[in-house]
Amino acid sequence: MAKPPGVRRAPKGPVALELPDERRGDHDLNPDMMPKLPLTAAAVLVPLVLRAEGLTILLTQRTEHLAEHAGQVAFPGGRVDPEDADAIAAALREAEEEIGLARQLVEPIGQLDTYVTRTGYEVTPVVGLVQPRFELVLNPLEVADAFELPLAYLLDEANRRMESKVYNGIERHFWTVPWENRFIWGATAGMLVNLAEILAPRAGTP
Repeated sequence: MAKPPGVRRAPKGPVALELPDERRGDHDLNPDMMPKLPLTAAAVLVPLVLRAEGLTILLTQRTEHLAEHAGQVAFPGGRVDPEDADAIAAALREAEEEIGLARQLVEPIGQLDTYVTRTGYEVTPVVGLVQPRFELVLNPLEVADAFELPLAYLLDEANRRMESKVYNGIERHFWTVPWENRFIWGATAGMLVNLAEILAPRAGTP
């Protein structure tokens, strides 16, 4: 099996992130799942909410009727449109459209590794600090629910698991992050693992 995704080290600062120098994706754990080119550019917002009790990660639960990834836990995001200036603009726009998160409440601080999905998307995960005074308005066509995952929970390595399942006769490996009654897996879990790899070495530092 291919080696797990590599660790990225963060520069000095409480939650500052460095730009990645390589892509990761579903193919890290399943080498035969590299999609055919060309890839479709997409962006997601990884929202770190500045709660008094500690940072949380804002996530969505997709509706059950969607053609792709129905019912799965995801970050707000989607394709990069021609009118988007860059991936940051796309991530902020998608967050506004999907969950009503006002962009003026989000401070982009960097990005995680670009993530390539088996369905042919090249996803840029944009990390942003979010002021907690937001009021979400969910787009019922795309989002069934939104919730917050404590960052401290994610940073506990025991809560990040690599699992496998046989699909069409082939064993597939994937990351999972179970939380309460939620099951976070696939690309979203892979990006959360990437976030934890960056921030975990800083856990416990002043």
